Amino acid sequence: MATKTEAVVKRDVGQAMWRGTKCKCPHCGQGHMFRAYLKVADHCDVCGEQLDLHRADDFPPYIAIMIVGHILVLLMLHMEMTWHVSPAVYLYTLVPLAVILPIAMLPSIKGAIVGLQWANGMYGFGTGQRD
Repeated sequence: MATKTEAVVKRDVGQAMWRGTKCKCPHCGQGHMFRAYLKVADHCDVCGEQLDLHRADDFPPYIAIMIVGHILVLLMLHMEMTWHVSPAVYLYTLVPLAVILPIAMLPSIKGAIVGLQWANGMYGFGTGQRD
């Protein structure tokens, strides 16, 4: 009798995450992963792979906040050490970046997380589906 981990076919994690980063199906790399901004499609529109089994939850926003936070802190330090700018410059430049960057990053990050879960057979991916 095969265990649950033995039933999952080996999948290329890097390739699945890269395809997810491009917001494409982790299985075929051609179909769209999302049906809306951050709503994962039920199935791939090309190969039919089931995609709605993911449990990305709060991990993609956490990753986006960590990336954007590091970028903004580096920019603030660079601006302060190089030009000694007014606090209003931070308000007019960094606050919009703090809003726009995570919004732009979230679909790719969520796609990569879904690709990671798909490649590792987590949360039902790989059980009873096409491989």
